[in-house]
Amino acid sequence: MSIKSLSSTQVSDELKESLREEKRIRLKVDFRLCTIAGLLCSLNLLDSGIISAASVTSMLHDLGLDQGNRYSVSILIFTVASVCFQLPATIAVRILGPRIFFSVVTFCFGLITLCTAFIHTWKEMILMRVLLGIAMSGIYPGLALLISSWYRREELQLRFAFLQSGQLIVLATGGIVNYGLNRLHGNGGLKGWQWMFLVQGLFACVIGIATYWWIVDFPEHSSQSFRFLTKEEAHVATSRIQRDRADVVPAPFTAKEILRHFLDLKIYGFAASFFLLNLVSTALSYFLPIILQSGMGFSTNESILLSAPPYYYAVIPVVLSSFVGDKYRLRGPVIVFNSLCLIAGFVMLGFADQVAVRYVGTYLATGAYVSNWAALNGYQASNITGQWKRAVTAAAVTACNGLGGVAGSFIVRQQEAPKYVTAIWVSISSHIFIICIVAAFSIFFYIANSKQTKGRKIIEETEGFRYTY
Repeated sequence: MSIKSLSSTQVSDELKESLREEKRIRLKVDFRLCTIAGLLCSLNLLDSGIISAASVTSMLHDLGLDQGNRYSVSILIFTVASVCFQLPATIAVRILGPRIFFSVVTFCFGLITLCTAFIHTWKEMILMRVLLGIAMSGIYPGLALLISSWYRREELQLRFAFLQSGQLIVLATGGIVNYGLNRLHGNGGLKGWQWMFLVQGLFACVIGIATYWWIVDFPEHSSQSFRFLTKEEAHVATSRIQRDRADVVPAPFTAKEILRHFLDLKIYGFAASFFLLNLVSTALSYFLPIILQSGMGFSTNESILLSAPPYYYAVIPVVLSSFVGDKYRLRGPVIVFNSLCLIAGFVMLGFADQVAVRYVGTYLATGAYVSNWAALNGYQASNITGQWKRAVTAAAVTACNGLGGVAGSFIVRQQEAPKYVTAIWVSISSHIFIICIVAAFSIFFYIANSKQTKGRKIIEETEGFRYTY
């Protein structure tokens, strides 16, 4: 064998060994980060699961939430409080570090949820919802920032899908748990809805304590995480991210560095997409038991139980569509496909007469909007660079996601049962608009990539960067 041939073989073996080492470290990150991120992200859905299940028990009457729009206002005020604190909370994740930030806010979330079991009036509920919104404000954008910091762009959508799958399993299981807790009505002098808040609030407190040791820091500080990567492994992890987009280490924090990113119009397109998506997700997650009870005629316990299976089903499409999106580096086509599936689901839910067909429509709609949450997160995270720009974008899209929740909390109108015409048409229209935004982005990204290929443009201030669409 010639020296040249031997050298080539040696280089090939070293490359294979390097790729194996990167894969091993990536799996290590998956196990530590995606597991706890899925649990933490589920807290928002855990809250919506508790309050939606409690809404078909005696809670609305007990607290006076059944008068006027008080129930919708209690949902709205949570979202408003969350939106107001999202940008500073996301910046705080970077400054304080994930371990301190997420453990503190998760424990606070659990404590506030637990205390909600002992309130007596709708005004106290409003206060609890404001505090809960503040506590929750940084969890979604902070986790999106942390996950996007750890993975290459072609790996992101599947990781957001893992995160979303954890959410869904907790939410769906929470529906079954809520059914069991509601049957404790009268035990210990507490009503069923009080048991829901008490037990699941205590669970969140325990998760908050465990989070300090479980969650990992940002890549450049990963060796400081509890029993995680060695310094050599941390170097490999940061090197692969640096090769992908050259933004491992953030620029010094200044107000100017934060504010200048709001001049990028892409952020507003991403934010609008999340607003339109959450119109649907809020309506379904908060009101699905009510739709099942008032719109389809199921009993209270049946409504709580039947609201769980669509979320278990949603794990399948979110993982499959995200796997395809990452494998073939597709973002726009996956979002469009999911949007069409959601439209089909809402057509079944709104215009069919058979209860079975309408219930199947909730499966399609739930699976599609959950899949698009992962797809849109992969879409925005694949097309920006810079740690502070990631923080700004994560906060902006989560804030607009929350504003979509404000609107979504009002589109399911009790007086429109059993068809809920407003909710149906708003949901369908919102996803037609998402398809239009994706089409506009695709044209823009194609033109920009063409200019970059010809050497006429540097994208995202990063040499060699290209948009993924």
